[in-house]
Amino acid sequence: MYAGEIMMKTTLKFAVATLALGMSGAAMADHHGGKRGADANGDGVVTLEEMQAQSARHFEKMDVDDNGVIDAADRKARHAQHFSKIDSNGDGQLSQEEMQAAHETRRERHAEKRARLAEHRAERRAERFAKFDADGSGGLDEAELRAMHEARKEHRAERRTESRVKKHRRMQRHGMRMLKRADTNGDSAVSRAEFDAAVAARFARVDTDGDGQITAEERKAAHAERKKLQRH
Repeated sequence: MYAGEIMMKTTLKFAVATLALGMSGAAMADHHGGKRGADANGDGVVTLEEMQAQSARHFEKMDVDDNGVIDAADRKARHAQHFSKIDSNGDGQLSQEEMQAAHETRRERHAEKRARLAEHRAERRAERFAKFDADGSGGLDEAELRAMHEARKEHRAERRTESRVKKHRRMQRHGMRMLKRADTNGDSAVSRAEFDAAVAARFARVDTDGDGQITAEERKAAHAERKKLQRH
């Protein structure tokens, strides 16, 4: 394996997360896990300016050393940043108490995330119920209940089509392709200019009617196309 390929794979671990967030349908969605995506004003469509603003925040977060590029150095800086955050007394070592405190902080953060997800799922369940309550009676008759169960079975079948490991590997392959496309000069790093250009190109591909905004329908179409490509 060539040094450039090793660097590319190392860079992928932290750069691709930013690229995926900046250019994926998830970043363009209205809400995800209770958080608003790129649709800052909540009008149901995403403009290029909104998408660029969302992407810029992700880039700045991943560019830990603030040198204007996402590269292998950011990974080291991120590790050092994480260590110093846990090393509360700054002695260069992690005591049992400091590690326990970090563990408790993670548990609290995960609990908050689970609470947000639970709220989001409750909203989704209410939306699904309303969707199948065709006559708006506030209850489901036998036909409506069957339709809901069939839709649920189809959804579960789709989720079982691939294991988590396969999904992770598939996303890694897709991420590598995204990274290589963004790294136009082949230096195994993604500059802000390359990142912005990749985001603009992604926006143009999703904005199929070229009206300067991405609708819910265009987001769904892009998501379906992305899933199709990721399987290859």
